[in-house]
Amino acid sequence: MDDDKAASDVAHLMSEEMFSGWGIRTLAASMGAYNPLSYHNGSLWPHDNAIIVAGMLRYGFVQEAQRVTLALLDASVTFGSRFPELWTGFDRNEFAAPLPYPTSCSPQAWAAATPFLLLRALLGLNPQLPKHQIALSPQLPPAFLPLRIDNLRIGADRVAIEVDEHGCHIHGLPSTLKWIQALPDGPAVRTGGDP
Repeated sequence: MDDDKAASDVAHLMSEEMFSGWGIRTLAASMGAYNPLSYHNGSLWPHDNAIIVAGMLRYGFVQEAQRVTLALLDASVTFGSRFPELWTGFDRNEFAAPLPYPTSCSPQAWAAATPFLLLRALLGLNPQLPKHQIALSPQLPPAFLPLRIDNLRIGADRVAIEVDEHGCHIHGLPSTLKWIQALPDGPAVRTGGDP
């Protein structure tokens, strides 16, 4: 996407027509074909939403990405904290919980990957092993803090990532990898080991 189109696209996705309060629908409620019970014309797919969150963060729309993430996690409680393939696109103002889609698969492979992409995107985690570097620039909602991930495999190594209100740390980063952390005035580069 061109940078100059990102703001209008995000504004549309976060409009009442697209954002149900439980996530972003497949079709705007203002469209003639919209049906919150339709498989593709108004339902809500968690894996699509995870991709949207990753895109929002890529273009710097942190608050919007966090809002969608928290809505998805709220919705997941209805489904036993396991994302189904999809759910209906009814608005959160209409129903106290998202309504299940009658024939939705659960478990379902790409829906099961949703939390992992959400977490990776919100962490700004991007291992680039051919370049011998790892990007980590967390944009986590305050409700997620503190967060610690242990035993995360990065190539042949295992690291721990810790994020709290004071910042983030990578424990066990080998000296062969550089940690790239984007800061408000540009990237900071850290080389292996604990910062």
